[in-house]
Amino acid sequence: MLEGIVRDSMHKQATKQLRKDGYLIANIYGKGLENVSAAFKRNEFIKALRVKENIVFEVSVAGTVYQVVVKEYQKHPLTSDLLHVDLMVAQAGVRAQYLVPVETEGTPLGLKNKGLFIVHKKRIPVKCTLENLPASFNLEVSNLDVGHSILIRNIEMPANVDCYLDPRVPVVGVIKAK
Repeated sequence: MLEGIVRDSMHKQATKQLRKDGYLIANIYGKGLENVSAAFKRNEFIKALRVKENIVFEVSVAGTVYQVVVKEYQKHPLTSDLLHVDLMVAQAGVRAQYLVPVETEGTPLGLKNKGLFIVHKKRIPVKCTLENLPASFNLEVSNLDVGHSILIRNIEMPANVDCYLDPRVPVVGVIKAK
């Protein structure tokens, strides 16, 4: 579980000092909850995100444990260091928007026919409750030939999970190489 501290001061100097000490600034919020301004060790946060097995993970701030989802993050434009992250509390029984990752299985047939495999959407936005949240969408791509795509409408959505993207949006596809 990821451990964090509560930020006491919201001033620019205090934020700069935390970043200088290796902390990542975070806001934790949720429906009906009071916002929590927190800070996490940057390297520990990145390691926790890499090893997590699900979209939802646990953080502990000032003795309170939250189940959170990364909603948004900000990077430094030159160094690509993480500067800020927004964490939404995933509450049971509350419908919210989540970004579910797309995982592909197999090697597309079109790669042998001089095509390029393109992933158009790495994550698919869905609206559902925490109980119905899928871990990922697994797509079988071994039958894709040059010019073929898997669209949003071709993906089987679980019960009580809604996707508000246009059904004609491609998720993965194989295009002709020039």
